[in-house]
Amino acid sequence: MTVVVDAHAHVIVPGIGAEVRWDERGQVVELDGKAIRAAVREFVDLDRILEEQDRAGVDRVVLCPWVNLVGRQTARQNEALAAMVGPRVAALGTVDLERPDELVELMRDGRLSGVEVAASVGGDYLGHDRFAGFWAAAEEARALVFVHPTTRGFGIEALNDYYLWNTAGNPLETTITAAHLTMAGVLERHHGLRVLLAHAGGAILSLRGRLRHSHTFQPDARARLSESPVDSLRRFYLDTVTHEETLLEAAIEFAGADHVLLGSDYPFDMGLERPAEPVRALGLAPEDEALVLGGNALRLLDRGSRSEP
Repeated sequence: MTVVVDAHAHVIVPGIGAEVRWDERGQVVELDGKAIRAAVREFVDLDRILEEQDRAGVDRVVLCPWVNLVGRQTARQNEALAAMVGPRVAALGTVDLERPDELVELMRDGRLSGVEVAASVGGDYLGHDRFAGFWAAAEEARALVFVHPTTRGFGIEALNDYYLWNTAGNPLETTITAAHLTMAGVLERHHGLRVLLAHAGGAILSLRGRLRHSHTFQPDARARLSESPVDSLRRFYLDTVTHEETLLEAAIEFAGADHVLLGSDYPFDMGLERPAEPVRALGLAPEDEALVLGGNALRLLDRGSRSEP
């Protein structure tokens, strides 16, 4: 029987700075003086989250912090996340990317399966040299590293209209950091990295031809990356949050069924309420469908596995 694993779901640990309440219009999350209503399902209580996962047809869920809380009170958050881990729950923690020792200690503890990281930190994207120690530690520890956009990562006024900060801005930020990691040669230097990109990598697959072409002549990229950028791009793992059948098909065709993980972006309005349904609708070969629905996630959560492509 195929195990369905939601590898992209969020939870808020109480006491880290975000206040969550419900009113007659739904759930409200308040942080740093701002209120959001984009989280439309349970965000805090684990029992209720698992009830929501039952309704979604999910057998196991990988919980990680709301990205706005990544890097805050890391020890406290990680301990609370680790306490949620059980037969149906795996979890990703949060660390300071400039303290690789924090990641090493977290992974040595063994309760968490990796970390969620923001697509940019202090204005720097993830291929920056300041994060070199983190990537080396992540490879050595076989940590699953989930890259998620920061939300409102750009100071572009037009993105304030029509929810574009989410629909366009979020995947754009993931696209930029994936390209940055690729052209900086991070994935070429660290073949053992397990890096999962939110929202199927944003628009990164649409740009692979441009990245490949630029690499034929651009001296900075050629100095850091010897292989084709496309080879590095194929080392990423992608989630299934595309909202478009043809895009999901394209992601699986490019990355391979062994590099795509089911995701819902729970509990947000831009998420998928029943994430397995779009995958099943594709009519994949049974073995490929089983990999995407849960097999790939289970393999990556098992840090002892050495059989990855």
